[in-house]
Amino acid sequence: MLTTHPRAALYLLFAAAAACTPAADGIDPKGKTFDAVAPEEAVTLTGTEPFWTLAIAAGEGVWTTPENQPGTRFAVKRFAGNNGLGFSGELDSKPLTATLTPGECSDGMSDRRFPFVATIALGGETFEGCGYTTSQPFTGDEAP
Repeated sequence: MLTTHPRAALYLLFAAAAACTPAADGIDPKGKTFDAVAPEEAVTLTGTEPFWTLAIAAGEGVWTTPENQPGTRFAVKRFAGNNGLGFSGELDSKPLTATLTPGECSDGMSDRRFPFVATIALGGETFEGCGYTTSQPFTGDEAP
């Protein structure tokens, strides 16, 4: 049998109200859709360990790895969220979802700095890296 004490009930009420307070985590509480990357911009997501690149332009993605230098082309759909962009498609019969969110990023292997953080879910694997666009490029040395 559960008994309720007035103080305990009051504490739970305040705790529940506090849980409803919006977090200050970069998400727009007004629900404004992310618009910092224009639809016509090319987007590049890249990572190391293992090395990979996903280049996206005009509704097409090209997935490149050291073992697949020409890359594999596939259709992608773009969607804007509250704090970033998403892309979805199917690569070699596996679902792929890529996200691009604002934030300083380093590839850990060069002096380059990127304006976006990239995450890719491909099949059951997750790849983390950095991203840039045609109008918001990385800074630092070019690729060798």
